[in-house]
Amino acid sequence: MAAMTEETKTAEIDSAELAQRVAILKRFKTLLSQQRDRFKNYLELLDKQQGVIESGSAEDLLSYVEIEEKIVADIFSIQKVIDPLEEMYYAVKGTTDVSSHEEVPSLKASLEKLKGEAVIRSTKNKELLSKRMLELRQEIKTLRNNPYGNRNAYANSNKASLVDLQG
Repeated sequence: MAAMTEETKTAEIDSAELAQRVAILKRFKTLLSQQRDRFKNYLELLDKQQGVIESGSAEDLLSYVEIEEKIVADIFSIQKVIDPLEEMYYAVKGTTDVSSHEEVPSLKASLEKLKGEAVIRSTKNKELLSKRMLELRQEIKTLRNNPYGNRNAYANSNKASLVDLQG
């Protein structure tokens, strides 16, 4: 009878360990999916931001930059959770759910592809923004050098003038 209770404890530990492994796997897949969705949102934002950079609206660009900062911060915060969970996942990878194991590599592959695409588009937007800033600097320089553009009608009136009020 003592041997039977030990077997029952072993079976309970195994089922508890299995439940833990399944929970880790489900959470890991969920976080990878969330991360993938964040990167998709980030790519859409980068596409819209490219149009704003080209059109030259500073207020719109500022709002896109603020949104971009929030999305990137969100991506990094999820990544902070994914890293330790991934280590746990590989440590307890012995779950019997084979279909889950096939999903994780595909999720990771699509996530890596999105990361690469985000880096490319972000770099492209930075280059566009640098070009646009250079153009604006040139415009400002041209306006400053324009002898007619910065004259104030009252700025150079060193002479006193009289106005005849009697008519």
